[in-house]
Amino acid sequence: MNHPASTPSRRQFVSGAAGFLAAGSLGGHAWASPGSRAGAQPVVPAAGPIADDPWFKISLAEWSLHRTLRKPTNEGGIRNLDFPGVAKQQFGCDGVEYVNAFFHSPGPDGKDVRRGTDFGYLSDLNAACADAGVESLLIMVDGEGSLADADDARRRDAIENHFKWVSAAAYLGCHSIRVNAAGDGAPEEQAERAADSLRRIARVSADYDIDVIVENHGGLSSDGAWLADVMKRADHPRVGTLPDFGNFYEYDRYQGVTDLMPYAKAVSAKSHDFDESGNETKSDYMRMLQIVKDAGYKGWVGIEYEGGGLDETAGILATKALLERVRTALA
Repeated sequence: MNHPASTPSRRQFVSGAAGFLAAGSLGGHAWASPGSRAGAQPVVPAAGPIADDPWFKISLAEWSLHRTLRKPTNEGGIRNLDFPGVAKQQFGCDGVEYVNAFFHSPGPDGKDVRRGTDFGYLSDLNAACADAGVESLLIMVDGEGSLADADDARRRDAIENHFKWVSAAAYLGCHSIRVNAAGDGAPEEQAERAADSLRRIARVSADYDIDVIVENHGGLSSDGAWLADVMKRADHPRVGTLPDFGNFYEYDRYQGVTDLMPYAKAVSAKSHDFDESGNETKSDYMRMLQIVKDAGYKGWVGIEYEGGGLDETAGILATKALLERVRTALA
């Protein structure tokens, strides 16, 4: 639900961020750097009636439509402002998960400008959500620097770059921003720097009622044990995870989701391809969602279709149908 009347103004945000930067450290940390998939795919039973209060609700991650969003509108493309309406009208999703790369539009000089701090643009996006009857859930933030960078100045810049997305998320009524835990150096050093950066962002985001969640999204973050350790080091109520069913690569995906669910504040149902029974071919959704349920999770599970075998519309609908069937089976 959007609450534009109660969200902070740009001046309040800048003031809070300035106060945060002046604090210099948090929790005793100075800015100096510290030193297979198992089992066969089951046949998922046909969907039954959906309960009035299902144990999870289905949202749509904007990345599922990344090809459509990159097309010109005169060639069938859509814009970020169209996304809430498309999510509801075309796919029946009541929650949306944005990607910051699509918060852009031409500026006065014709060049592409990101709109993360343009509150007029964000007001238009709020209006689009209200018209569609959908809830803004989170913003996936990419391209703002490495939160585990070994260079202190670059890491400080990366932390500061995320503040505007905290403000934007609050204005839209989201619960979180999704960040990345990228960096360089030894795994132990990266874990300590990532945890410190997450706490610093969370110190600001807490005032906006915004969580800071990390996805397994390449590099060390795709190691479930490593990212779970970062959560323990961060040890902040506003810091959590966004377990993605894929993106584990060399790490067992089921173990990875198990590792990350204790800290989960959102869940991403990654999909690529489907067999003739409607099951995802890389992830056993029955097994994955049983792990999610066993962790006591109740909230949103986001569709993130990334395949090429089906077009984006068909892939999203196939993922949604599978989620609905498994949700009913595990209810």
